[in-house]
Amino acid sequence: MLDKELPEIRLQDYKYDLPEERIAKFPLKERKDSKLLVYQTGNIEHTHFHQLEKHIPENTSLFFNDTRVIPARLHFKKETGAHIEVFLLEPVSPTRDVAQSMWVKDNCQWKCLVGNLKKWKDDQALTLILPVGNEEVTLKAFVADRSLQLVTFEWSGDHTFVDIIQAAGKIPLPPYINREVSDEDKERYQTIYSHHAGAVAAPTAGLHFSDQILKNLKAKGVSLNYLTLHVSAGTFQPVKEENVLHHPMHSEQIVVTMDNIDALLSNDQVIAVGTTSMRTLESLYWYGVKILLKKDAKFIIEKLLPYEFDCARLPEPQEAFKVIKRWMQQNNLHTIIGNTEIFIFPGYEFKVCKGLITNYHLPGSTLILLVAAFIGEDWRKVYKEALDNEYRFLSYGDSSLLMP
Repeated sequence: MLDKELPEIRLQDYKYDLPEERIAKFPLKERKDSKLLVYQTGNIEHTHFHQLEKHIPENTSLFFNDTRVIPARLHFKKETGAHIEVFLLEPVSPTRDVAQSMWVKDNCQWKCLVGNLKKWKDDQALTLILPVGNEEVTLKAFVADRSLQLVTFEWSGDHTFVDIIQAAGKIPLPPYINREVSDEDKERYQTIYSHHAGAVAAPTAGLHFSDQILKNLKAKGVSLNYLTLHVSAGTFQPVKEENVLHHPMHSEQIVVTMDNIDALLSNDQVIAVGTTSMRTLESLYWYGVKILLKKDAKFIIEKLLPYEFDCARLPEPQEAFKVIKRWMQQNNLHTIIGNTEIFIFPGYEFKVCKGLITNYHLPGSTLILLVAAFIGEDWRKVYKEALDNEYRFLSYGDSSLLMP
């Protein structure tokens, strides 16, 4: 419970006019050719993403989200001809760990969004025959709980769930792209460093990076670090509350390693690649605060946790990360897994991130609120510049480097 009243944040104050033709429906031919707007202490410069290393200070630690998008849209057809779409949201059993759920064999259960659910009876199995390797595999789906939209999957053969969905599913492009998935999307709606399968949306700020850009950054002395936040479908959930504080934030699983903690302890010039990396890094600080207050604190960062404290009495980031490292060492852990629903909006005091690489986001979205929290009212100047200079918007659009 908050011990202070938060000021109202009006949704209308974070909207802008986005013409339909400015939404990028397809990726550019080359990742590196995206435009890049550089905002630094109020000044704006226009360049291209392949020149990123010129604008990243030496001895910076860049943090990337290495989640990999799964083909989360499964399409079944009943004998009657009715189509049922099952959109995977999060695993329920035999594990809630997203990464582990990919390696489950035989059967599993997921929370889903089911299109045409009313035409799917409780005792009815939906079936797909899939080519997996050199075998034909039968995938069956059953309604396990109609109200919660839990779906049980069973399949034949010695195959993992990731094998099954790779054969059965489609990449879930954002709804505003509004077109069928193409073969090109299978590669281009993934970052080149994606590794841990489990996201249902891409961390799109990373889509611009090429091997050469990473090589150039490394040659400059920039530290490249990879953590994981499995992006959930909640990232597309529109804000409908006029006072945005009432918006129900989605929870997402994050995975952080001891290497990440060491990188944070060795360098305080941190730039997040994408809002998901920023949410993870800031959440990590608050986990350190929780451990300081209660040693058995669970790694769950609630929506408004950061606003519960008197900022003048909070620990420095280095102290928070040292506490996490000590706790991991005491428990012989190299990796920690948690969940965050952190809501970053104007008034939030950033503890970790000094810079942000990000695309251009939907009007009135939680991501616009995060950008406004980071650079203040200049978010309007940045977005006007991008619109006036014909930048491409949203997931397949152009990029910005923000350093307030």
